[in-house]
Amino acid sequence: MNIQMAYLLGMITGNGEIIRGNSTTRVSIAIPHKNQLTYNDRDVLIYVRASITDIKQILEPLVGTLLQHTQRSSETTLYFEKPNEDYLIREIVRYTGGAVTHENSRINPYFFNCSRDERIFFLRGLADVTGYIRESNYAFKKPMHRVYIEVPHNWYLVVDICNLLKTVDIPVQTIDWAHPNMRDGYLKKNNEGYPNFWKKEHQIKIYANEFIPVGFGIIHKKEALDQFADQLINHFVMQGKNSTDKTHRYYWESTRASNKQKPIHPGEDDSFIPLEIRGLHFNRWTEIAEKLGYKG
Repeated sequence: MNIQMAYLLGMITGNGEIIRGNSTTRVSIAIPHKNQLTYNDRDVLIYVRASITDIKQILEPLVGTLLQHTQRSSETTLYFEKPNEDYLIREIVRYTGGAVTHENSRINPYFFNCSRDERIFFLRGLADVTGYIRESNYAFKKPMHRVYIEVPHNWYLVVDICNLLKTVDIPVQTIDWAHPNMRDGYLKKNNEGYPNFWKKEHQIKIYANEFIPVGFGIIHKKEALDQFADQLINHFVMQGKNSTDKTHRYYWESTRASNKQKPIHPGEDDSFIPLEIRGLHFNRWTEIAEKLGYKG
């Protein structure tokens, strides 16, 4: 293991696919483009192409072959193919636990006990393919900017990511779970005839200044993070305060808790929800997080 391997495994875990053939294995990694323009109105595709050049320089010596890529308006895909018995392929399969897509990926226990640098690079690889930072991603009001890490369907990977962030002392501000009590807490969409509205991706939200130690390798995401983290930090500096006094807080350290009670939602028993919490009612995101294992 080294930081290059950690970065590659982070990308695969976050948005990769492993296709095993009779003699060869193809590994592909998708980098979605949420928007066509960057935060400063520049072409995302140009920035991603430049980032791909940097990523290839990092990973090709490790992979031992040229990385190929295809690019569409909605995403860029990196891929390579090697014999099944190749050492790198065997290591990738071992560390991913036989998972074939991000929808059933988990973070290997190794990464909870490895060096801090390896954890950081794993998280950076994962963030490059699942993370977003936009001016609109603020909490309550500007400039409380946040990074979003979006995880489709995989409840357990959400908890793994949060717990790995905890090992490098990065708190999660909130998790927008794809759960009916969170995404349609007062049955508005259900009553409008959209009972499955809540079946979206999970969103892990982290204050921009807190995410700086991980950062991004994708250029336009890195530039946006630097810009928005500076805005957040300077907002507090102008008031003679330290931004981390506001942002560096785990939910179990807070003394504030909402007493709002949400109505029962008919989707609480849906098979989309994992067995551990299926049929349970939740008023706060923290209750789901605790039940699934993200806690102090």
